[in-house]
Amino acid sequence: MNKPLRPGVYVPTVVFFKGNEDLDHDTIGRHAVRLAKAGVAGIATQGSNGEAVHLTRQERQQVTRTTRKALNDEGFDSMPVIVGCGSQSTRETIELCREALAAGGDYALVLPPSYYKPSHKPDTILEFFKDVADASPVPIIIYNYPAAVAGIDLSSDVIGELAKHPNIVGCKLTCGNTGKLTRIAAATGAATLGDAGSNFMCMGGSADFTLQTLIVGGSGVICGIGNVAPKACVKVVDLFAAGKLAEARKLQAVVARGDWAAISGGIVSTKSALDTYFGYGGIARRPLPRVSKSEATECARDFQEIVELERSIS
Repeated sequence: MNKPLRPGVYVPTVVFFKGNEDLDHDTIGRHAVRLAKAGVAGIATQGSNGEAVHLTRQERQQVTRTTRKALNDEGFDSMPVIVGCGSQSTRETIELCREALAAGGDYALVLPPSYYKPSHKPDTILEFFKDVADASPVPIIIYNYPAAVAGIDLSSDVIGELAKHPNIVGCKLTCGNTGKLTRIAAATGAATLGDAGSNFMCMGGSADFTLQTLIVGGSGVICGIGNVAPKACVKVVDLFAAGKLAEARKLQAVVARGDWAAISGGIVSTKSALDTYFGYGGIARRPLPRVSKSEATECARDFQEIVELERSIS
């Protein structure tokens, strides 16, 4: 792997549109560079924050290609790009992994199939991920996000078994289950800030449990609030690494409140906050709603504390 994953903060980037809902490539690129300059360890495209379900296959490739080129042009050519490649069939998931590589991606983030939920027993899920990993030209990161896949919640036993595959290199746990994360991190000898371990990346799925993830031996987080406050998210990790736990706890509380604003308000609130505080963000693609003036004011209030923290960090 030319761009190895390292413990820290990864950001699933928001995708940006023009007024007519065409892709805004300039803003997509500028945003990726802003995150890189803030010190994040890597970027993920085509995740939930990236509205992958609203994009065509061609657009998905374009977003990844634009992100990779913008990073390379600004000297961040060693920064890994993780690409969401979830699909309902094994065949299409493998195709998306191949397209991710062609577009400049380094890793594939893969959800379990869920449309025919009653048919997807643990053995079926195991076979799905192993088949994808066998055929994918890029390493796989398992994405456990029950809310996005009809409630399918991969157990620590299933993820631990899949971690034995040489082309499965990590997991993202948006389930928020820190007990599960602890078990997986221990079973896999996950990479931590101070020890590369097995190099398996056991990642929390949101910033509101960054500190908890690090304390129990996890590798870091892949967090949507990093779109708004990447420096703040990175600072929590840096304080933990420096042994400044009291300071880390104080910042973690602010980050958790900001993360809740992003989680409860969804993509439209994240984009509204970016618009208000950083001058870009724009609309989400229909059928997601537009934000009214009163909603934008409320959103700005919800994000104010974490943005103030972000701006205070040099």
